[in-house]
Amino acid sequence: MRQKQKNIPTEKQVASINTDYVRSVQRQETHKKSKKIRLFKRLSIFGVLSVIIIGFFISTLINSKSTLEEKKLQKEQVTEELAKVQEEQEILKLQISKLNDDEYIGKLLRKEYFLSEEGEIIFTLPDKEGK
Repeated sequence: MRQKQKNIPTEKQVASINTDYVRSVQRQETHKKSKKIRLFKRLSIFGVLSVIIIGFFISTLINSKSTLEEKKLQKEQVTEELAKVQEEQEILKLQISKLNDDEYIGKLLRKEYFLSEEGEIIFTLPDKEGK
């Protein structure tokens, strides 16, 4: 049968030997643990910095892309406006060349201001809509 054992703790108590070898082994173990901790800290800092830098590059890329799209739209609008202005310029050049012609100016004056040359009689006819 079992006898009750009194005053025996459940955990074993082990006394460590305090020799030079044991102390050197303990120093090596603590050095390894501290090395692992420093490695973990360096890796975590490197990881956080990497995430920050990658985030910065991605945001820069997105901003550059949106700016490029805006510039493309602006270029298309300016190109369309340029085409309209060039057409208008061609029309104005043609009109300038016509205004340098005396016969054209005479026709224009007779038509708009009802002026006549010597010996001409101007008749105005009623419009067909007025009947």
